Amino acid sequence: MAIPNRIFLIGPMGAGKTTIGKQLAQSLGMAFCDSDQEIQRRTGVDIPTIFEYEGEAGFRQREEQAIDELTQVEQQVLATGGGAVVREKNRQHLSARGIVFFLDCSAEQQYERTYRDRNRPLLQTEEPLERLQELMAAREPLYRSTADYVVSTEGRNASTVATEILDILRR
Repeated sequence: MAIPNRIFLIGPMGAGKTTIGKQLAQSLGMAFCDSDQEIQRRTGVDIPTIFEYEGEAGFRQREEQAIDELTQVEQQVLATGGGAVVREKNRQHLSARGIVFFLDCSAEQQYERTYRDRNRPLLQTEEPLERLQELMAAREPLYRSTADYVVSTEGRNASTVATEILDILRR
């Protein structure tokens, strides 16, 4: 079987989508794109600034447009933002246009990987771990229903996970 020409990575913030996606793209000789970085490139501002001026709803609208366009690009590995699955249209585009991997890890692992990162507006709260647990509880069913495969990144390095995904793609 030929390797799909569109590979999409979904999952919570801190699951490793960007790091793993870059390694995967390099291994496959494909382009890599991160939807959050693309939104920042298009707007010329960082995500916290978009949230500040447009709220989460404004950001999600921009994200929906970006994902619609990015899921149509051939020969690409796309890492989506953690909340991309909250919009049904995004889930439909991801499912219909490529192979989807849900990179799964616990809220505790996400916290370990993200607590120093000031570029994550949803974590600018008194209880970031609690917030991650709430987000995961709400989004996990959406990740699972959208994904073709679930791969754990819990306590694993990016190259090990990328190798596992490559093995799945080659099967």
